[in-house]
Amino acid sequence: MAQSVWGYDSDNGPERWHENYPMAKGDKQSPIEINSKDVQHDPSLATWHASYDPGAAKTILNNGRTCRVVFDDTFDRSVLRGGPLTGAYRLRQLHLHWGSSDDHGSEHVIDGVKYAAELHMVHWNPKHGNFAGALKQPDGVAVVGIFLKVGKTPKPEMKRILEEIDNIKTKGKEAPFQHFDPSILFPKSRDYWTYHGSFTTPPCEECITWILLREPIEVSSDQMAKLRSLSKNSENEPLNPLVDNWRPPQPVKGRIVKASFK
Repeated sequence: MAQSVWGYDSDNGPERWHENYPMAKGDKQSPIEINSKDVQHDPSLATWHASYDPGAAKTILNNGRTCRVVFDDTFDRSVLRGGPLTGAYRLRQLHLHWGSSDDHGSEHVIDGVKYAAELHMVHWNPKHGNFAGALKQPDGVAVVGIFLKVGKTPKPEMKRILEEIDNIKTKGKEAPFQHFDPSILFPKSRDYWTYHGSFTTPPCEECITWILLREPIEVSSDQMAKLRSLSKNSENEPLNPLVDNWRPPQPVKGRIVKASFK
């Protein structure tokens, strides 16, 4: 498996990532399956707060593995604080993982339930100097995970991202994405699970404090179909739908998952 070509197919997918990225077999890998019976309620866990500057949004892109929105992180303009975190973490990007049908696609699994998609908001700790430095530290990165479930009354939050899909249909395409406040994507409830884990894509660095929101947001089946209309191939290649870009749950290996709620 060549270094640059990890993906989600049988020849380069999650089962083989460790061949080039040994950390993928580490002891603190993500995602995991969360079982309510094993979760510890931690009354000392604070509420988390995001203060996002809509002007920080820059571009939206299709990199052949996901749809990503990129934010300006050169100073503390869009930050996450509180919850299990110490200090303010800067928002760098958000991206999604989804399935080939509405009954699967999320990376984390909750009591056996898979959602249609999972949105990751990636933040890094500026005390480590830059993003590359943060990747090397156990408290370097904080990811807010939001589940997307298909429902009858989709909220309009995802609309803005999905409107741009036509402009980034193929791998390598990038489009301006300005004046977007990602906090509209948060569900009403602030309840969360938290644990220490990793990126769910190579090199799978174990630097992440996960904040997984208990309440999913709703999308329509049509909105999910729109995501699946992205291509993992470039413009001049045959359409190859970008679907099932999720990593299956990894061994928990004795880690404790804490909940902010009872």
